[in-house]
Amino acid sequence: MAFPSLPSRLAAFGQQLERQLQTERPEGADPLGWRWFQLGVFLLPASAFLGALLLFASLVQGSRRRAPWWRDGCNRWLLAISVLMLVGCFGATSGWLAWVGLGNWLPFFWGFWGFQPYVATPQARRRAGLWFLAGTVPVIVTGLGQTYLGWAGPWQLLGGLIPWYVEAGGNPPGRLSGLFDYANITGSWLALVWPFSLAALLQRPLPWQRRAMALALAASLVASLYLTDSRNAWGALVLALPIVVGPASWLWLLPLLLLALGAVALASLPMVPAGLQHWARVLVPDPIWVRLSDVHFAGHRPLAITRLGQWAVAMGLIGERPWLGWGAAAFSLIYPLRTGHWHGHTHNLPIDLAISFGLPVAVMVIGLVGWLLLRAMRLGMPQAPVFERAWWAAALVLVALHATDMPLYDSRINIAGWILLAGLRCVGTGAGQRPAESTSEIADPAAP
Repeated sequence: MAFPSLPSRLAAFGQQLERQLQTERPEGADPLGWRWFQLGVFLLPASAFLGALLLFASLVQGSRRRAPWWRDGCNRWLLAISVLMLVGCFGATSGWLAWVGLGNWLPFFWGFWGFQPYVATPQARRRAGLWFLAGTVPVIVTGLGQTYLGWAGPWQLLGGLIPWYVEAGGNPPGRLSGLFDYANITGSWLALVWPFSLAALLQRPLPWQRRAMALALAASLVASLYLTDSRNAWGALVLALPIVVGPASWLWLLPLLLLALGAVALASLPMVPAGLQHWARVLVPDPIWVRLSDVHFAGHRPLAITRLGQWAVAMGLIGERPWLGWGAAAFSLIYPLRTGHWHGHTHNLPIDLAISFGLPVAVMVIGLVGWLLLRAMRLGMPQAPVFERAWWAAALVLVALHATDMPLYDSRINIAGWILLAGLRCVGTGAGQRPAESTSEIADPAAP
């Protein structure tokens, strides 16, 4: 019996992949751009370079033959934010770093509009969510390998085009970091993908073989997320659970979550009676309550290296220059001069925006993100089919993570975040689907 040759099998695989990549393409999405978008999302966590390159190509394609971008009130809003950011750079105390810092924002404003054709329908958003999940498998595998098998890079694929820097034992030591530079960033990525993993497990109908695979992937993701030792990521895992599972399960799920969170609070918080805290710590695994209570650092941390200390100094800086800010990266330059301790950012997105670009920009950016979430909620996204709930939950998780950290400074999370926001914009409007000859208007962000 003759077996197919390797070239024949590769050709068959390529044809099958081509058919898969054309499935569920939104009506207004360019066929070539749709293929590039899916591959870019899949490769993004493993290779920021290749993922961003493919997504850039999809953006170029997604920006063609469409209604002018200024017809969308969200884009006009982002244009006003861009102008304020640019004006602030001329008087920034951080000099050229202020101009470099615009790279974390202005290109992604284009991405918010250009990605919309590819996430314009529930089917397309489901597909993107599954590509995010599939692309996370290398993060999980390398993270567990570095934790339990001592794997260490760098490894190179495709002749060095894809370098994987994997720290033996994690970074910081003892904390899973996988393909990302730092455990907290890994935790943020896993937290934003967690809703899609849960949705893949809960979707119906699903053959038992695929459900078993989805269960194994979800369990591996949760284990990896736990091993990042990121308190933000742990909280995000809990936050997304009731949203994705859906309101029909809240009657029994919410009391269970409250009981579990109550036990964690009793085990972690100070000033809890010793006897009660002892029994709570029997129930809660040691790494959780030790990490949440920061017992290893109790009484040994200067205020200047805590988030509360950073925020106190940051609020003073905002008060000194409230309108146009100090410039991007200014906090990392000023904070050591004021406190003697270095921090690269403020661990809070609204505060960081206000310091870098001024209060008006901070209010406008946060206002737009909040409006997109609330509008999608009002249109029933958290009560829609499971992958729609997962999309909304992933966006909410990413917003929550930025309350006490700044994972957007990793380009992969920044790109993923703007894809999620683009999907929220499309809910109920079909934004991004219309051909260029369409003349209908899209509502302004301030519209009811």
